[in-house]
Amino acid sequence: MKRLLFCVLLLVLAGCRREADVPGGSGATAPAPGDAATQPAAPAEVALVDVMESTSGYIIGISYPPGMARYPGLAVALKAYADTARDDLMDAVTAAGEGGEGMPYDLSLPFDVVLETPQMVAVKAEGTSYTGGAHGTPLVARFVWLPERQELLRPEALIPDPAGWRDVSAFVRESLHAALSQRIDAEELEPEERARLLRSIGRMIDDGTGPEAGNFNAFEPVPGPGGRLRALRFVFPPYQVGPYSDGVQTVEVPASVLLPHVAPAYRELFAVG
Repeated sequence: MKRLLFCVLLLVLAGCRREADVPGGSGATAPAPGDAATQPAAPAEVALVDVMESTSGYIIGISYPPGMARYPGLAVALKAYADTARDDLMDAVTAAGEGGEGMPYDLSLPFDVVLETPQMVAVKAEGTSYTGGAHGTPLVARFVWLPERQELLRPEALIPDPAGWRDVSAFVRESLHAALSQRIDAEELEPEERARLLRSIGRMIDDGTGPEAGNFNAFEPVPGPGGRLRALRFVFPPYQVGPYSDGVQTVEVPASVLLPHVAPAYRELFAVG
């Protein structure tokens, strides 16, 4: 009898051990996609406080749009970008030593809302960081937040197939090359100078718009009918597709070009037809 009870006890213990080894043991079932247990933890809230610092060695000005506390994940991304820019400036100040080059280093970084709807919030950052030289370093970034999904819309998630970026790249390149030709023609340059500029800046366009998601990180939504998007406006800082003197350049890529390649989860953001 004791031997029988001992065997029964071993079987019960083994069953408990197997149940504990399985995720969701003790009779629990694995959560289905979309359950609260599978969602990422809510980001810690951050306070977006405008910054104005002025010393003999540097000046820092950072301003945020009001109301971003409603979107904690977006606020975290904005502050992280600003903190990185500030840290880079302070590293340069430290490396330069007291007084630097005889003129204060400078960081000017305003954030502004481009679009705010229940489905999408877009914020732009467009500033400069001066740490010496002829001019400052452009700071150009865009942040597109999807409140219903609680995530930043990133280019690699929007268009996951490399073939899609080949089509986007071709459209953007054609637009930028056409705009370049119009600018150069308006200057009425000598044929040799015109040809030289077309070659050198054209090479920058081709290099800066290669069919990779990383070349299209900065984009703004362009509203269309029914609250959906009719296009995305891709934004290119100086030096990516042209010299500093050309400034920030943009190209609108219509939904008709994007939609065949957009991931299913994001297609409802765009207007069809």
